Amino acid sequence: MRVANIRPFRIDVPQAALDDLKDRLARTRWPEKETVDDWDQGIPLAYAQELAVYWRDHHDWRPVEARLNALPNYLAEVDGLDIHFLHIRSDNPAARPLILTHGWPGSILEFLGVIESLSADYHLVVPSLPGYGFSGKPTLAKWSVEHIAASWDALMRALGYDRYFAQGGDWGSAVTCAIGMHHADRCAGIHVNMVVGAPPPDLMTDLSDAEKLYLARFGWYQSKDNGYSIQQATRPQTLGYALTDSPVGQMAWIVEKFHGWTDCGHRPGGQSVGGHPENAVSKDAMLDIVSLYWLTASAASSARLYWHSFRQFAAGEIDVPTGCSLFPNEIVRLSRRWAERRYRNIVYWNEPGRGGHFAAWEQPVLFAAEVRAAFARMEI
Repeated sequence: MRVANIRPFRIDVPQAALDDLKDRLARTRWPEKETVDDWDQGIPLAYAQELAVYWRDHHDWRPVEARLNALPNYLAEVDGLDIHFLHIRSDNPAARPLILTHGWPGSILEFLGVIESLSADYHLVVPSLPGYGFSGKPTLAKWSVEHIAASWDALMRALGYDRYFAQGGDWGSAVTCAIGMHHADRCAGIHVNMVVGAPPPDLMTDLSDAEKLYLARFGWYQSKDNGYSIQQATRPQTLGYALTDSPVGQMAWIVEKFHGWTDCGHRPGGQSVGGHPENAVSKDAMLDIVSLYWLTASAASSARLYWHSFRQFAAGEIDVPTGCSLFPNEIVRLSRRWAERRYRNIVYWNEPGRGGHFAAWEQPVLFAAEVRAAFARMEI
């Protein structure tokens, strides 16, 4: 895997793009109200309209742009595709390299709240997935999870890190696991906050109460919440036309998942206390991420990762030292006895009391502590 042309990068969204966004929001054509009193048919009309007005009249992209530009940004040509990444070298002489990978509908913005804390002990590399954010959009149908894992390994080596740790959630978990499977000669250990695998059939008797809850949560996901993944895995191009043309469409597509997947009081399969996404994250935080997808026109290119990977996804055994942090409102939650069938060398396991699918974004202090605790048990 060839890495070339590593150079500094600065984010500078044209003002015309921000003006166009406001104009499109003002001209939104709305559907009728849902026929239920909750989120069962998707994001409610009243809340979508509230968010759209806030996005148009109050949200400001420039502060998040400045926050990103305050960090060392780079582009690198990896296997012919420009990859955007943050690279924060620690002042700690004992710091160890760590690559952090986001998922969908996330971005590198998820990690901004943990960079200062983690950079005290780690040299951080935080790339945007291919087709996401300011990374290039693949033009060839080869950018699967395994190909991204090989690209990340090549990037780490190009940056001078012959041994390193890897961390991820959502697609970042899949990429991190693939690094652990296929690049164990350089990856010294992994930490995931989405523990992916299938419960072994021979361990499906005498289920604990926690395991029953995990299955109920996943059952809700399968029956009510995974339509997005089927669409993105089968017809990402068709979806892209709608979401690239309508900012409210892009917003609704993403914010629906912030409701279902953050620890906002909505816990399918478990106790629900009337969840609302702003119980977990602010309007501005949500719209920062939505804006990144909109301004980079990455609806189709980000969705295409599902098309590239679902048809050839490998979930083999992982032997490198592994840390697992199961946050309460994660989509997939395996018990330790289930997880041990795939993750063969679990050295850290914890189930924090709060947080959801976007753990670093929702609970940065708790997430950073989990990462530290896991990698403290591993050596490079």
